[in-house]
Amino acid sequence: MLLTSSDRRSPTRLVLAVLATMLGYGGTAHGSEITAPVEQLYAGLASIMKAGKATTFRQRYEMIAPVIGRTFDLEAILRQVVGPRWTSLPAEQQTQLADAFRRYTIASYVANFDSYSGQHFDVAPIARAVGNDRVVETRIAGPGGGAHGLDYVMRQESGGWKVVDVLAEGSISRVASQRSEMRSLLADGGGAGLLVSLRQKTAELSGGILQ
Repeated sequence: MLLTSSDRRSPTRLVLAVLATMLGYGGTAHGSEITAPVEQLYAGLASIMKAGKATTFRQRYEMIAPVIGRTFDLEAILRQVVGPRWTSLPAEQQTQLADAFRRYTIASYVANFDSYSGQHFDVAPIARAVGNDRVVETRIAGPGGGAHGLDYVMRQESGGWKVVDVLAEGSISRVASQRSEMRSLLADGGGAGLLVSLRQKTAELSGGILQ
């Protein structure tokens, strides 16, 4: 998800914008090993929202980083986004891109979840099967009564279930949005160009605090 000042209305931006304005942590069904990561993500995001701008960007970044690391399979997402060209990239560049993508993803959430005004959400207690994956459905609701659907595609690994995609209103795929943008960057500048772009966007989101 690489954002410029001219693409504020991209599907990926809309996913985060919906969350940023509507997210909170309310009563949900607990106990499912599949839904638990999503519940933990929302709890973490609610924490940084409540902390707000009274805390520094870096403090909120450090608060949410471990949660995002546990919730998302960022390496799998990056491989999906880059596609077949991933295996042709040098190992050192793959490592650098994985780190830059992780930092960019965390910075994106910190930048978009920076205030709280009583929002809440509900997590469906039962995940539906889609092949070997599972989809956790959530409903994001604001204090005014408006609601939006957000689904998390979960995949089982040796360490448990992790998010591999996020769907706004059941159909707008965050991975698909990132794929289109990143593959264009790869075509123009290769792995080095993508790395520079990820680092630049992270710096912009954090006000220069992160590179």
